[in-house]
Amino acid sequence: MKNNNENILIKKLAKEFEFDVCRVTDPKLDLLTELRLKEFIDLGFHGEMKWMEETYERRRSPINLWSEAKSAIILGLNYGPGADPLIKNDNKSMGNISVYAQGKDYHGVIKGRLKSFSSKLIARLDKTNPTNVKVFVDTAPLMEKPLAEKSGIGWQGKHTNVVSKEFGSWLFLGVILVNKVFQYDNPETNHCGSCNQCIKICPTNAFDAPYKLNATKCISYLTIEYKNIIPKEFRKDIGNKIFGCDDCLAICPWNKYAKLSNETKFNHEMYNFDLHDLLKLCDETFRVKFKGSPIKRIGRDRFLRNCCISAGNSNNKNLLPYIIKLLMDDKSSIVRGAAVWAFQQLSDKELYKHIKVKHLNIENDASVIQEWA
Repeated sequence: MKNNNENILIKKLAKEFEFDVCRVTDPKLDLLTELRLKEFIDLGFHGEMKWMEETYERRRSPINLWSEAKSAIILGLNYGPGADPLIKNDNKSMGNISVYAQGKDYHGVIKGRLKSFSSKLIARLDKTNPTNVKVFVDTAPLMEKPLAEKSGIGWQGKHTNVVSKEFGSWLFLGVILVNKVFQYDNPETNHCGSCNQCIKICPTNAFDAPYKLNATKCISYLTIEYKNIIPKEFRKDIGNKIFGCDDCLAICPWNKYAKLSNETKFNHEMYNFDLHDLLKLCDETFRVKFKGSPIKRIGRDRFLRNCCISAGNSNNKNLLPYIIKLLMDDKSSIVRGAAVWAFQQLSDKELYKHIKVKHLNIENDASVIQEWA
């Protein structure tokens, strides 16, 4: 009875702090989950995300991360968009930003609520045995998606993200580990069936198989985590995407049950992504424009690199003056390299010859020079 009352309290607090869904589970993960993580790293599918190797022992089990953990409270916050994100793929004059990054950074939004939730929970629980907690929002070596499936919030789809019957593919997750045993909710079963739309729609064929993502081919990885000039074989397929990709999430049939987010901080019209404006951003204007946004995390240079790729795919020759300025003057080699490629896609033969000679006379970075080869 005590455990049941505690669970009622937990669910009540979740509503009070405006989470859309809350479940409780055992923090121990099964061996299959550990083996999938190990395979992902052993195959090099994590690419430049070396922290996944370095934190493997802690990541493979929440108990390794915090040995006192007895329960995991999983909280979900809906960030569902008002329209189908796939529509934006066709607007080549606009940069395409992943839905999760079109508002304020969810890490800050959720972490503050998790801390307030935890403080109130501790104050309301039995004081006989002290309650200790740890809160996580996608920044620590914790596998929150398997925990979400185990808790019953949803299941990991073939695209490796959590799918919910109620919210589709649009849930942010937060986790609170607690040193007390609560009543655990039942796990969710997988409802993907024979559907493989998320696998087929991937522009870069990043899925080696259902449930097996090769992040080094994923547009989200290439535009966010990857620090160098984006490999040529992926540039055309990136299209107009300049920060992340939602194709595999957006195509999921379970999104027909999804709801528009009530969270105003996830306002999907917060930023203007017109390439004419974005290609002019300097360090200062980039920081000001994206203050409080997850986009700010990658820095101006990687962002402008992405914008150049999008411009090269736009078929919009009006962007050439901005592209030429970047390839001639920008301080960043990854921006200049991407600008060379974008210029090649948009330029006519005469302009191409003129700018190539002019640029090679001043360029001294081998990786950028190679772009003209």
